[in-house]
Amino acid sequence: MCDRKKVVIVSWWQEWLHSIKSFNRNIKLFMLSNILIQIGMGVFAVMYNLYIRELGMAEAVNGNVIAMTALATAIMLIPAGLLSDRFGRKRALIIGTALTAFTLFYRSIVTVEQPMLWAAFTTGIVWALTQVSGVPFLAENSKASERMKLFSIHFSFMTIASVIGTLLGGVVADGASILLQMSAVEGIRISLYSGVVFFVMGLFPLLRLKMEKKVSVDAAASAKDSLDATEKNASFKGNVKVIILFGLAQLIIGIGSGLVIPYLNLYFANRFDASNTYIGLILALGSAMTAVAMLIGPALVKRVGEVKAIIIFQYLSIPFLFLTAFTSSLFIASIGFLFRQALMNAANPIQSAIAMEIVHDKYKGLANSVNQMVFQVGWASMGLPAAFLVTKFGSYWGYAYTFTITGFLYLIASTYFYMVFGRKKNAA
Repeated sequence: MCDRKKVVIVSWWQEWLHSIKSFNRNIKLFMLSNILIQIGMGVFAVMYNLYIRELGMAEAVNGNVIAMTALATAIMLIPAGLLSDRFGRKRALIIGTALTAFTLFYRSIVTVEQPMLWAAFTTGIVWALTQVSGVPFLAENSKASERMKLFSIHFSFMTIASVIGTLLGGVVADGASILLQMSAVEGIRISLYSGVVFFVMGLFPLLRLKMEKKVSVDAAASAKDSLDATEKNASFKGNVKVIILFGLAQLIIGIGSGLVIPYLNLYFANRFDASNTYIGLILALGSAMTAVAMLIGPALVKRVGEVKAIIIFQYLSIPFLFLTAFTSSLFIASIGFLFRQALMNAANPIQSAIAMEIVHDKYKGLANSVNQMVFQVGWASMGLPAAFLVTKFGSYWGYAYTFTITGFLYLIASTYFYMVFGRKKNAA
């Protein structure tokens, strides 16, 4: 039995390696760049709101910073998509990455609330250029028949890079404080600087991209994999209708995520008084489990189809979210967080593949922009309410309320998604 399992694992690993090797040069360079960028973002994701807390600022400042960044990104996503379509993915990726690196460096040194808010807003504006160009870039440089695996590998690599970034953030901060005898604020600042360095390194692979040719779409595979081939070839009106239906699910999920995800590190710090290293470790383990779940995703898609695979992952994540909401045990909270993180995020590459399949090629940029925009609107709108609930009800009931609301929103979004797109799949 053990030998059989070993053979299956080896075969599975060889299949994924073969898929990676088969991708063209542009995709490989983009993935390398994105790994470096996501390491930098991983550092900021886990350390920046801890930085604000160590500066002695009110909890509401974290909410304002998160809200400003998400709001700016939401405002900019559709214009960024149009700019990306107009001037090319390579230029959008390079300009967005370079400007974002500059704003992150500035945010690492500023200690006053108002400049922090403006810098967060600026980050959201310029980061949108990079965000909105990634998925269309991959779609334009791949065949429809390989897109599901491509997105799974891409998102998995992003997640693994976040593992490295979150681990690096906590370890560097604590290491600087202990070994170099720095204050907590100075240690975190050193950690943020390291994130900026990785971000800048991510620019170099982008400079080597070649954009003269686009890989032609495999029409036969596209028709086979599409949820609804007739929708894909429809008019502008038909495509916009599908984009709006898809975007509504993303909006609900964004609202739920905005209540919880930006505050996960504060949740562990405030409720359990966890150290920076532990927080970085648990968030990194969550990302590692997510990466594995994302690679399993295509196998589940083969068995039950794209939409059902998404629903299975999302439904299974909700009980673990409730478990995290109400436990007083750090161990149980960590287990609940790990499984919720892996299951909910495992659906992301499948959703991206569906979004690129259900619209015509010339509307892919618009679809990606709208999906990310509505998610960011939901995320931005919940920064202040989440901070209010935690401030008013404390580190137990405040987080319990936010996690519970998020669980019900995820349930609504998943059910809606199945009712709209599951029926299309069954009718196809």
